Amino acid sequence: MANDELQQHLDKGRYGSPRINPDEQRKYLGTFRERCFVSMTVREMSSKQDREHLIEEIKKHPEGKLLINGEVSESLQKDFIGLASKNATDFTIVNDAKVESEDSIGVLLVTDHAVNEEIIDIEEKYSSNQAEDNTEPKKKRSFFSKLFD
Repeated sequence: MANDELQQHLDKGRYGSPRINPDEQRKYLGTFRERCFVSMTVREMSSKQDREHLIEEIKKHPEGKLLINGEVSESLQKDFIGLASKNATDFTIVNDAKVESEDSIGVLLVTDHAVNEEIIDIEEKYSSNQAEDNTEPKKKRSFFSKLFD
């Protein structure tokens, strides 16, 4: 039994602590999907409207923290650092993240506990809100009016 503990200690020193869901953590800039309020891809980071939506989310969740992908351009990093400073939000630049395409995650608004947001993509989240606002509820017809019309 002492050998097992010693081997675990040596393995931990050699390989680091074992990680839970390393692929998920790699995708979500070192955190878990369940801790994310909203995400922006590298492409969405250039959109002014998406930035305004991000500011709304920051105001909704003042305990949130921005995670900025360290692989995006320095000008985008500076813009989002300024955005975080203006809105009194903590931020971290994640240097070990990768940008494989324009659809890779560039910015996340996260917390240190599970929030389980159903939709975290900023464009999807706000397009569904606008669609709900624009549709008028249909007037319900009574059972008899359906039968006799």
